[in-house]
Amino acid sequence: MVREWIPVSTSPKGRLALTAVHQFGARPFDEVTVGELAAAANVTTGALYHHFGSKLGLYAFVRGDVEQRLLDRMEGAIAASPMASDRAAAVKAALLIGFDFAVREQFLRILAEPPTGSEHDRLAEMLGASTAQASPVFGRVLAAAWRAALVAVAEGVEPQQARAALTALEFRLAS
Repeated sequence: MVREWIPVSTSPKGRLALTAVHQFGARPFDEVTVGELAAAANVTTGALYHHFGSKLGLYAFVRGDVEQRLLDRMEGAIAASPMASDRAAAVKAALLIGFDFAVREQFLRILAEPPTGSEHDRLAEMLGASTAQASPVFGRVLAAAWRAALVAVAEGVEPQQARAALTALEFRLAS
C-alpha cells in the first residue's frame, strides 16, 4: 500500500513539518537554517526545539516520512513487476518509479543526500536486498547512482536526461 502523508498543517508542529519538507527538498541540509524554518512556518525557533529537539530532529522526522513513501513505491514496483523472474528489470523499474516520484514531489535534495546523522541507509538496504547479490555494496552503488540523478536535476539538468541515464544502467543480478 502506498502511503500519502497527511500533515496536521494548522498546528505549529504540522507547519514546521510542511516547511521542512519543502526547504529540505529544495536545498541541502547544511544550507537550511533553524531561523529560516521557523520564520517560514510562522513559529518561533523555540517551537522547533520543543517539537523536534533540533534541526536534525526535524530533518529526521520529515526525511523518515518522505523516504518511507519512496520505499513503498519502489518496493511495490519490484513486487508488481511483470518480470519477477528478471530481478534486474524489476530493480531498474523501481529506480525509475522512485526517480519520477522524487522529481514530481520536488523531494530532490532530501532524497539525494544519504541520511544525515545516521549510518542507516534504508534505500541502499532495500536495493541490496532486492538484488539478491552476495555483496551489500551493490545496493549502495545503485543508491548512489539514483541519488546522483536527483542531484543532477537539482542542479539544473532536465529530468528526462537524468532519467535516461538511469534507464541506461546495465547490470545483471545473480539468480
